[in-house]
Amino acid sequence: MTLPRSTPADQGLSSEGLDGFVAALDASKQELHTLIVLRRGHVVLEREWSPYRLADRHLLFSVSKSFTSTAVGLAVEAGLLSVDDKVVSFFSGDDLPDKISDNLAAMEVRHLLTMSTGHSADTVDRLGRTGRMVQGFFQLDVENAPGAPFVYNSGATYILSAIVQKVTGEKLTEYLRPRLFEPLGITEAIWETSDEGINMGGWGLSLNTHSLAAFAQLLVQRGEWEGKQLVPAAWIDAATSAQVDNSNQDNPDWKQGYGYQFWRGRHNSYRGDGAFGQYVLVLPDHDSAVLITSASPDMQATMNVIWDHLLPVLEGKEVSGTAKESLEILPPAGPAPAAGDGQTYTFATNDHGLSAVRLDADGGGTFTLDAARPGESGTQEITFAPGDWTEQPYTLRDPAQRMVTSAYGDGETFVATARLLEAPFVMTLRCRVVDGRLSVGVNYNVGFGTTDETLVSE
Repeated sequence: MTLPRSTPADQGLSSEGLDGFVAALDASKQELHTLIVLRRGHVVLEREWSPYRLADRHLLFSVSKSFTSTAVGLAVEAGLLSVDDKVVSFFSGDDLPDKISDNLAAMEVRHLLTMSTGHSADTVDRLGRTGRMVQGFFQLDVENAPGAPFVYNSGATYILSAIVQKVTGEKLTEYLRPRLFEPLGITEAIWETSDEGINMGGWGLSLNTHSLAAFAQLLVQRGEWEGKQLVPAAWIDAATSAQVDNSNQDNPDWKQGYGYQFWRGRHNSYRGDGAFGQYVLVLPDHDSAVLITSASPDMQATMNVIWDHLLPVLEGKEVSGTAKESLEILPPAGPAPAAGDGQTYTFATNDHGLSAVRLDADGGGTFTLDAARPGESGTQEITFAPGDWTEQPYTLRDPAQRMVTSAYGDGETFVATARLLEAPFVMTLRCRVVDGRLSVGVNYNVGFGTTDETLVSE
């Protein structure tokens, strides 16, 4: 289903005020990709920063958790589990340790949902993202009694996904498809799957922004959709209420309480959010929601723009502003690259998958990438040329993703830029021949851990 469109004025909002909000986002240091604002069940604002598109899938990171919570709520409604069930009761054999500690034995489904498992740190950093992750989770010490202070824990959400799969016999995507995705008109959902055949739960879901808007409107309507109660209203209420105290967090919109895989925020808001600025933000007091995909280095800064520039519009205050008619992210500017030597330089196996580079006399370059990350396979040659973005598919993932590339010269350095348009990642490669070998400085705009490294050809 496509949500109805409306002029802002018909929903009690100022067009000029919304333009000012867009202008403030565009002027911020938070790189926006797509934006939708809902009011009274209508789309009153939708913008995309070219070459990104509202209709393209976007990797959602921890927004995935809110969909996992919804699957748990549906399984609870079906009588397949309860939030009071002990976590270990769903597992057996060598998934569990020989000796189950008192704290592990006391852990309930509700503790997984509320990030209060008793672990002292996020388990995903210790159990890893490959191999037998369920077994790895249960092998970890549970340092505190469950219900202890809030500790953000993506590994706990993975276990929720495993539990849903245990009790339903289906992965999250399969279980949600007829119960949530299809009724909302979501057809493009893909979800990263672990080596164990379990959807990651806490991350890895990709949807487009229109689908996020449908999910947000379902939340606004407390689980009702076209006259049918898709998700119990009581579950939506519980999931989006403050279930645990998370005032131990640093940023103001991340310390207002945590529900069942949803954050509470200021101004009586709640949201699902994901790394680098993916948002499903609901404002019940204003019958509104905000959907954003982005590559933000500071997620609180984006929330501040919403409160400073959109909230007054929702409150009916006189606000004015002007937004650009066309929003776009331009390729890095610079002179054409110097002529290359046409030699192919090869590299030892590395975390970036860069195996070979050739810089040609016409100022273009060809980079060979091998699969280097979970979910990737094969080998691909990616071309870089000066000027406007050149679009080409990124085929190391299945299905292939949209990608744009460009290049410019910085003295004797060939600077290549690649944007993966279904994720927030931008890769910049600075290539220079030094003493007969090619040095490539690899930089990512956002990432977990180190985002800079220098590779030297063999």
